[in-house]
Parts: sequence; C-alpha cells; structure tokens
Amino acid sequence: MGPRVLLITSRYYEKISLELEAGAMEVLEAAEARVETVEVPGAFEIPGAVAMAADSDMYDAFVTIGCVVRGETTHYDYVCGESARGLMDLTVQRRLPIGYGIITVENQEQAWARADRQQKNKGADAATAALEMLKFRKEILRG
Repeated sequence: MGPRVLLITSRYYEKISLELEAGAMEVLEAAEARVETVEVPGAFEIPGAVAMAADSDMYDAFVTIGCVVRGETTHYDYVCGESARGLMDLTVQRRLPIGYGIITVENQEQAWARADRQQKNKGADAATAALEMLKFRKEILRG
C-alpha cells in the first residue's frame, strides 16, 4: 500500500487551487498514495490544519495547496510569511514531510503560469517534495 497523504487546499482562489490540486493528484496517484483531501478558507489556515491532522497520526505526509496574490495592503506579506513560517516550524519541530504548494505571486497571470500543469505545475512539485521527504524520513529511521 502507498503512503497516507493529506492534501490540504485553500480555496480562496478556487480555479487556481483546483489546477494546483490536479497537478498534485497526478503525482500522488502515480505513487499509489491513499489520499484524503480537506479544504480550508485560506493559506493562513493551512498550518493549523496540518498541525491538527498530524495529531491524529492518520497521515504519513502532507501536501499544502494555495495561492496568495499581492493586493494593495500589507496583508499579503503577513499571509505569505506566516503560512510559510508555520509550515516550516511543523517540518522542523515535528519532522513532518510537507510539500509546500502555496504559490505567492504578484498577479493572476503569474499564478496561472505556476499552477498550470502544462507550464510550471507547482502542485506536482509540492506532491513530489512531500513524497521525497517521506522517503528520506523512512530511510533515516531505518538506519
């Protein structure tokens, strides 16, 4: 059986998130992962969702998907910085394999270039990173 993976998606920019999620699912399905999905309101909520789910011991790895587009205020900086910091803290402190698929961009055009499976396919990159870190973790624990 494949790894148990939780895919957490912010639906704030729904169409972009769906494309990122589709890219991630292609990778996870190819790895025969047992995937569960959950939606959260925005990128800011993703670290909390990972922490809560990690407490359940139901998942081997996590893939986080979302998009933050710069606006006219500093809100962008806080959401980007705090979601990244929150996930990095979980990765380091709890040694969780987390694929970071929260794209942070200046505009919708950049978002689509990164999300599109025919272009940068950052959803696939996030899923690949989670699986590679899970493999690394298993190898270290065996040795």
